[in-house]
Amino acid sequence: MNHLLKSTPILDYENPIVQSLVSEKDWQKLEEYDKIKSIYDFVRDEILFGYNQDDAISASQVLSDGYGQCNTKANLFMALLRAVGIPNRMHGFTIHKALQKGAITGLWYILSPKNILHSWVEVYHKGKWYNLEGLILDKVYLTALQQKFKDCPTGFCGYGVYTENLSQPPVEWNTNHTYIQDKGINQDFGLFNSPDEFYQKHQQQLNLFKKWIFKNHVRHLMNKNVQNIREGKIAVQ
Repeated sequence: MNHLLKSTPILDYENPIVQSLVSEKDWQKLEEYDKIKSIYDFVRDEILFGYNQDDAISASQVLSDGYGQCNTKANLFMALLRAVGIPNRMHGFTIHKALQKGAITGLWYILSPKNILHSWVEVYHKGKWYNLEGLILDKVYLTALQQKFKDCPTGFCGYGVYTENLSQPPVEWNTNHTYIQDKGINQDFGLFNSPDEFYQKHQQQLNLFKKWIFKNHVRHLMNKNVQNIREGKIAVQ
C-alpha cells in the first residue's frame, strides 16, 4: 500500500498548512476508524461546497480556499488521509451536467459541457475499500436543499445532487459507502493512484476561452448562488 500513501504535487500533505491542520486536530493520535471519520466530516462540513478555479489544484490550495467540489474535495481528503497513514486511491468518472442545474443557470448552463469530470475517493480500512463520495455537500447547504424540496424526497437531480433519496441520502460514514452524486455517472474511467495521474489523462472538455470564462466569471456566479441557497436568501426553483 506504500504507493497509495505517497505525497504528490496535488496531494501535498507535507505542505506546512496541511501539517498544521493535522497537528491542530490531533488526527495522528486517533484510532484508524476515527481518523477516517473525523477527516471525512471535516472535509464535508468545514470545507464548504463551492467551485475552485480548477480541478487539479493542490490539497493545500483547497484548504486555503475553504471550499471545494467533488474533485477538489477529493484532493484534500486524500492528502489528509495519507498524512495520517490511511491508504487511498481515486476513482474517476464523468457525470451529466443536469446534476449541476440550479447551481449554474441560464446561458452558462447551456454552454457548459454535457459531461463533467467527477471523482470519488476509495479508502482502505480493515481489509475493505470504501467509496466515499458523500462529502461533497456541506451539511448546511444540503439541509437547505432538503427544506426547499421537502415535497420531493426521492429521485432528486440538480444543485450538485443526484440521489434516489434526498431526505436521507447516504452521506454519513460508518464503515459504509457514501454517495450524493453517483446516480449522475455516465462514464467510468477506472482507478488512479493519485489525482495527478487522473488529470494527466483526463481534462474537462472546455476550450481555452471557456476555461478563462469559467475561472474568472462563471464560477464566482455559481459560488454566490450556492451561498445564497445555503443562507436561505433566495427561493430555489
